[in-house]
Amino acid sequence: MRLLLPLLLLTSQALAQPADTVRLRRHILALTSTPEPRNYLHEVSLNQAADYIKAELAAAGARPTEQPYEVEGRTYRNILGHFGPETGPRIIIGAHYDVYGEQPGADDNGSGVAALLELARLLGQQQGLPCRIDLVAYTLEEPPFFRTPHMGSYVHAEALRKAGVPVRGMVALETLGYFDDRKRTQSYPLGPLKWVYGTRGNYVTVAQKFGNGHFGRQFARCYKQAAILPVKRFKAPAWLPGIDFSDHLNYWHFGYPAVLLTDTAFYRNHHYHKPTDTLNRLDLYRLGLAVEALLATVLRL
Repeated sequence: MRLLLPLLLLTSQALAQPADTVRLRRHILALTSTPEPRNYLHEVSLNQAADYIKAELAAAGARPTEQPYEVEGRTYRNILGHFGPETGPRIIIGAHYDVYGEQPGADDNGSGVAALLELARLLGQQQGLPCRIDLVAYTLEEPPFFRTPHMGSYVHAEALRKAGVPVRGMVALETLGYFDDRKRTQSYPLGPLKWVYGTRGNYVTVAQKFGNGHFGRQFARCYKQAAILPVKRFKAPAWLPGIDFSDHLNYWHFGYPAVLLTDTAFYRNHHYHKPTDTLNRLDLYRLGLAVEALLATVLRL
């Protein structure tokens, strides 16, 4: 009980300033209402989303910066917001803001970006953060750039490694708003996993690869203790389909520990990468609970 007390106190502190579902809705609506889908072909829409994210980070009290880079003659931007001390090891929390194809991407990954922005607002209300926390909104996570050096998260992780920046760990926020309490709504890359994790799509999962180090274990343990909604801890070989399907894979590539926080995307949400991935299908209350647990965990790490 003595070990749990500090976490319980921090959880109470986080819940005293709960996530705002009205703000979460506003963020997702802003991202899904661009003139055209925010994919790599539509620079105007990508830039509109990036400008919105940067303004919201600044309003939350972050120190916003940009990380522009060129791909095939076009300029794309990561948007960053910094909290806490300027020096020392840092924690990276990121979510990509681009979409795949011609679809709104409310869950993928409007929900992750909305969670990032709401976390920023809550972090801005904290005093004396224990370490530097960098929030990063990535561009170009989706195909055709997935698993290439053109991913925004690759560009960011590579820059950290080249600069010798000490990183305690990274958390990727990927599709966090879709839940279904019915049986047989949750699938897995390996069928027998349903006997371990169940068939109801009503939880978030902390996914990481074997050998991910102390940060991954600590984050998963603290998050599960802090969360009100169900949390499944999932650790598997890096080759298992889905275990590296987001921006955290690039931090693994550069030797940083990283975890994925997700609603499991296409293993649950059949609207994934489709025009039907819309705001009205999301559970903003449970998305808010996921953000509150994230805040409590970050304050604990």
